[in-house]
Amino acid sequence: MLRIGIVAGETSGDIIAADFIKAVKGISPDVQFEGVAGPLMREAGCKALFTTEQMSVMGFVEVLKRLPELLKLRKQLAQHFIQNPPDVFVGVDAPDFNLALERKLKQHNIPTVHYVSPSAWAWRTYRVKKIARSFDLMLSLLPFEADFYNKHGVDARFVGHPMADHIPFENSQSDALQKLGLSDQKRTVALLPGSRGSEVNHILPLLLASANHAEQTQNDLHFVIPAATVKLKQSIEAMVQELAKDLSVTVLDGKAREAMLASELVLLCSGTATLEAMLLKRPMIITFRTSRISYWIFKALTVVKHIGLPNFFDDSHPVPEFIQDEATAENVGEAMLEYLNNEEKRSDMIRNFQTYHESLKKNASQQAAQTVLQLIEEKNATAVRAR
Repeated sequence: MLRIGIVAGETSGDIIAADFIKAVKGISPDVQFEGVAGPLMREAGCKALFTTEQMSVMGFVEVLKRLPELLKLRKQLAQHFIQNPPDVFVGVDAPDFNLALERKLKQHNIPTVHYVSPSAWAWRTYRVKKIARSFDLMLSLLPFEADFYNKHGVDARFVGHPMADHIPFENSQSDALQKLGLSDQKRTVALLPGSRGSEVNHILPLLLASANHAEQTQNDLHFVIPAATVKLKQSIEAMVQELAKDLSVTVLDGKAREAMLASELVLLCSGTATLEAMLLKRPMIITFRTSRISYWIFKALTVVKHIGLPNFFDDSHPVPEFIQDEATAENVGEAMLEYLNNEEKRSDMIRNFQTYHESLKKNASQQAAQTVLQLIEEKNATAVRAR
């Protein structure tokens, strides 16, 4: 019976890993999975040695605060897998955590795969050689990532993005409005402040201030804010009451995708949500703000000019971005009004998103599953010949 060790460090990794687990089990139902698992992975049949919630953290300073805890967790995982070697180990995203773990396991002759390319193509490019020593194979979700790593001698294979396989090319805004109980008499704008407390604290005040700025000019707007957890919903509602009590706002229990579908425009910070909004064909404005120390470090290590994934597919860079000092209520609010009141600009952005969606729809989870199972076969055959 095959055993696969797997670690996903946050919500987006949990989604990708759960899809991968289902695809593997669709080919070989008896394969066993264990590792760091989120709720979707556990539901798909992965035994949780630890949970993704224990690993989820954002920002340099925030990571430093929890570093001893994370290092202890990683050491325990390494000891477990070395003492109970899986047929392959798959690290899903979370590169700062997973790459060192993969490297340790590879040194003990455990085949290793890194699923979701580390963003060394965007920042900390000095990591490429070290990254290449950490695993046997990389599975990339985005074509430009695989191209970058292959040029640097890394065995990286583009498998497509699971999200692109699941999201239809056409989506109805009116259906989404109806499902959320929202009126179509107002123009809906989604505000996505992130899924972590530290992220929300940095981003939501800006989004609310931007919404206030736009509402002073245009009073037919309604804003929806999805809250990732019950605790975050309470924080968001308190922040809305303090900073934007006169704003027309609905705070949702989760339902980030529904919020985007119901909206004419999405305001959000960088990350996987930008890709999801792109695949939903929803025009967006990207903004990013973090602690000044974290931003200085980030800026010193970054080699690209953009932060939103839709801006890396070609040279058109369709999505406006407002980062750190440029992320002001006036700048973001005026951009919001500009795109809400310029149908041609929104249409141009949507056309780009349609092209990008087509490039990512590759039946990714199935490809990833077949590739990993093939790697196991090859490693087992090599081991037999070596005896």
